[in-house]
Amino acid sequence: MKTLDSRQDDQIVDEIHAAFAGGEIDGTGPLRTRLSDRADEEGLLDVAYRTVDSPFGPLLVAATPRGVVRIAFDSEGHSSVLGRLAAQVSPRVLLAPRRLEVIARQLAAYFAGRLRAFDVPVDLQLAQGFRRTVLDHLRDIPYGATESYAAVAAAAGRPSAVRAAGGACSNNPIPLVVPCHRVVRSDGTIGQYRGGSKAKEILLALERA
Repeated sequence: MKTLDSRQDDQIVDEIHAAFAGGEIDGTGPLRTRLSDRADEEGLLDVAYRTVDSPFGPLLVAATPRGVVRIAFDSEGHSSVLGRLAAQVSPRVLLAPRRLEVIARQLAAYFAGRLRAFDVPVDLQLAQGFRRTVLDHLRDIPYGATESYAAVAAAAGRPSAVRAAGGACSNNPIPLVVPCHRVVRSDGTIGQYRGGSKAKEILLALERA
């Protein structure tokens, strides 16, 4: 049974979402900012999100209080991604651009060629087990360098799990910040990428430059 406080919390969240759904907030105005700030102050904002421009279309960036939890390409369907975050992390998901200003600035600097390493906390709760081990290793691959899927599998402690290492890269919930684009096939071809092969080519070319 919910306590009085939890029912009040849910009511605040419902009011905020109703305002967005009803068109009372255009996503950029002061009312949206006040409601987002209210949710944040009340400790009701579990997942903040915003969009960020990129060379391959808008990116959805989402974060929990622990750090960036998801970066999604336009091709993934941002609404679908937000729905999965609500189911997997918390239903308290709200557009709150100011909470993500640091990562937005760093992404812009990265795409402009001015940033080589992201300095933001990450929340890898969407990856477990071997996948999590692979993602932890990917953050050690230097800017402009690449590794093969076989090398990544070996570094993660399971040299024979090349396919599983590839799956961990393909399902990386925080691409760019966790640089799965730096993993290629042993023959040098780029392999698969969550954002598509063209996006991977752009990122590798950016870092080579």
